[in-house]
Amino acid sequence: MTTQSGPPAAGAGVIHDIGYRHYQGPRLGRAAIIRALGWHSLRSAFGIGRGAKAKIIPVIAFTLMCLPAVVNTVAIARGGGQIVYYDTYVFQLRVLVMIVFVAAQAPELVSRDLRSHVLPLYFSRPLHRLDYPLAKLGAFILACLALLEIPLLLLYLGSVSQAHGGAAIWHQTRALIPGLLVGLAWAVLLAAIGLMLASFSARRAYATGSIAICFFLSWALAGLLHGVATGRGPVTGGAGMADAGARLSGLVSPFTVLDGLRQWLGGTSPGPVPPPGGYGPLYGVMFVLLLAAAAGALAARYRKAGIA
Repeated sequence: MTTQSGPPAAGAGVIHDIGYRHYQGPRLGRAAIIRALGWHSLRSAFGIGRGAKAKIIPVIAFTLMCLPAVVNTVAIARGGGQIVYYDTYVFQLRVLVMIVFVAAQAPELVSRDLRSHVLPLYFSRPLHRLDYPLAKLGAFILACLALLEIPLLLLYLGSVSQAHGGAAIWHQTRALIPGLLVGLAWAVLLAAIGLMLASFSARRAYATGSIAICFFLSWALAGLLHGVATGRGPVTGGAGMADAGARLSGLVSPFTVLDGLRQWLGGTSPGPVPPPGGYGPLYGVMFVLLLAAAAGALAARYRKAGIA
């Protein structure tokens, strides 16, 4: 006997069983989603779980950051003095490495999701709008911290291994703690700015370019303003005006803002920014403003992203 089947009645739905197994396990909820998203983002920042090509920049950046600590240990072992300091740690090298790392890896965390249009899937779960950027920012801060702080710990271990007596070890420990705090300030500010800029482009090349240009041009502009201020002061009739211009020139770049903040809070190692003196609070205010602006723009970006 032949059974004829016609089209379903108008308005009736059809359920197709395509063989997927139903999930019967516990639903862990929002906190577990944030942890999983943060852990995945941290791995992505170092190319873990992806091919060898994705690990090239993180490995090179980490190797370059650790080289000064190794050189310092060798110098001390040969009877020389300390040549690398915790709070500055070869400032120019740190700037260049962080520009490359943030510009290359920040788009890995956010631009890929924008390009793949997976944000609606994230936000269809019990995930609040601010949970996504918060997890990404926390993961990227940890990645930047690892790149900044592990070399300091290697520098400390190398110096302590050559120290003689408890006084020398205590001196190294007292110098390490401010250096770690400086590294924390670097990681928080650069991660926030980098993710904020990357979140506005779904194309990795554009995101990388915008971060690199913003960081590098602002750093170059700070150096240019410092050179102009110190070079034309006597001509324009005032060492005081030139001195003020040199001390304020660092306010235009995140890197020089960080160094001015370091010196204002008690750093004694010389840096690219002259000691800010009475202008020190301006560097503290600028640091807070840059961080608030970057974090606020990142949060605002994801209040509307992925709705459609």
